[in-house]
Amino acid sequence: MIFAANSPAVTEPGTSSVFRLGGDLPVNRLGFGAMRLTGEGIWGWPADRGNALKVLRRVVELGVNLIDTADAYGPETSELLIAEALHPYPKDLVIATKGGLTRPGPGQWVPNGRPEYLTQCVEKSLKRLRLERIDFVSTASHRSESADGRIARSTQEDAGDWKDSAYRII
Repeated sequence: MIFAANSPAVTEPGTSSVFRLGGDLPVNRLGFGAMRLTGEGIWGWPADRGNALKVLRRVVELGVNLIDTADAYGPETSELLIAEALHPYPKDLVIATKGGLTRPGPGQWVPNGRPEYLTQCVEKSLKRLRLERIDFVSTASHRSESADGRIARSTQEDAGDWKDSAYRII
């Protein structure tokens, strides 16, 4: 789940198609989820890589300015496809990514919410996406290791400034 660090989402006056996360980052209500761009079982490269690249370019042409992905999609494949298709990115494009799941094989998802692992996820996502900053970062581990709430606190405290991310996700 994504939470803005500063304030709740604010709808633009007179429209329901755009809202401002954190009060200052405009995002169209219709985004694109990039999980299914990968191969069978959310594993590896898609059967038609060229088509996956065309889909990404087309959603941006159609006005989508929020793409949701995760390091575990492929793993890594979705983020690499996004960078290949869209970098350099349009100024208003927001890429949201997630960390906190390891992938031992197709269709397998193993939570890992350790703060040092989440930090590693962000650092590697920055490189794959060819970004200096990630506006949305979310943990995909669903706090599996945080019966006492430790991950939520540690994610923010131990991961530093998340490369100046505007929104810290807990």
